[in-house]
Amino acid sequence: MDIITSILRGLLGIVVMLGILYLLSSNRRGISWRLVAGGLFLQLALAILVLKVDWVTAGFDWIASFFVNVLSFTNAGTAFLLAPFGLTEVDGALNNFVFKVLPTIVFFSALTSLLYYLGILQIITKGIAWTMSKTMKLTGAESFAAAANVFIGQTEAPLVIRPYLERMSRSEIMCLMAGGFATIAGSVFAAYVGFLGGDDPAMQKLFARHLLTASIMSAPAAIVAAKMLLPEVREITLEEQKLEVPKERTGSNALDAITTGATDGFKLAVNVGIMLLVFTALIAMLNFFLDSVGGWTGLNAYIEQTTSGRFTGFTLEYILGLIFAPIAWTLGVPWQDSMMVGQLLGMRTAINEFYAYAQMPALKGLMQEKSVIITTYALCGFANFASIGIQIGGISALAPTQRKNLTELGLKAMIGGTIASFLTACIAGMLI
Repeated sequence: MDIITSILRGLLGIVVMLGILYLLSSNRRGISWRLVAGGLFLQLALAILVLKVDWVTAGFDWIASFFVNVLSFTNAGTAFLLAPFGLTEVDGALNNFVFKVLPTIVFFSALTSLLYYLGILQIITKGIAWTMSKTMKLTGAESFAAAANVFIGQTEAPLVIRPYLERMSRSEIMCLMAGGFATIAGSVFAAYVGFLGGDDPAMQKLFARHLLTASIMSAPAAIVAAKMLLPEVREITLEEQKLEVPKERTGSNALDAITTGATDGFKLAVNVGIMLLVFTALIAMLNFFLDSVGGWTGLNAYIEQTTSGRFTGFTLEYILGLIFAPIAWTLGVPWQDSMMVGQLLGMRTAINEFYAYAQMPALKGLMQEKSVIITTYALCGFANFASIGIQIGGISALAPTQRKNLTELGLKAMIGGTIASFLTACIAGMLI
């Protein structure tokens, strides 16, 4: 696929995604096209800088190297725990999800908590928030929340703007929720790097750079999606645009912050492990019955033949691939890979992105490199049905008066977060 075709496909995808947002908008006349243009400009500028400007790429590669090192640091901790059993390295049968990916979540959660306690993440967050606020004329609260979502996830980011939650407008709440759906938390970031990069440090660094770029690019994309779905009907004052960093802390001291982060990371790791166990088993059970139907009807042989062996029969993966293949093609994926990417997009929405990323290593060898990269961007977000309940529960606990808005806007915000990730994938696909 040449560069002209890639650009045209990317532009088509952007137009389609914006068209969907426009059709679903609750106030089409109220859409600020200046804000939409500003958000898309930020995305495109960041993508060009990271993917095409050597010194910026080198800077992001340096950051990516840190995440690769996090994986080795985690292995050191895991090896220490295994030493009493006569094991000094995490290799062989133990070099797997339980002993490699889940411990990474715990360690990175503790590290993120420490960086937040020290105020380092707040400095980075304020820079991103300032850029978005000035480009798209947002309130300080919603731009800060969107920036915080890049690092600390959908349930922790509202803590950054806790003093403002009760008085936020419906449009601001939509922006807060869509931002949570469109980005990933730092606690799972390194785990995805391990999934996609395998044991190759060079590939780990490559995917770390793409995941970091995807999460940052999706912050302005989420604002575009939210403000198209539910435009702000009032004028934003200069006072509201001020960026005040709330003095929230994750602990009383650095050690307490590390302990709190580690505890939270452990809970998340256990939750992720159990969730993947259950959903993998449920899908295997469903596929057992679907395979039986495929055998009786002859569908299994037909599907295997028509997909050149990429799908072995009538399965949930095949059904999701069939449904989401047109969307995958719209994002810039070559048609021959669209069904495989489509099944991952469907899994992300129906189950979650963790499960979808976990399936990618088995499919990477069957897809073109461009398809793999676009999929990495498209899956980078918490937009799934379970996250609606997580956000409603988490944010309403901080701001009970907003519960009605949260329940009414949940599904629409999830759609906005999904489309935000897709916009990011379209732009990345144009430049790869």
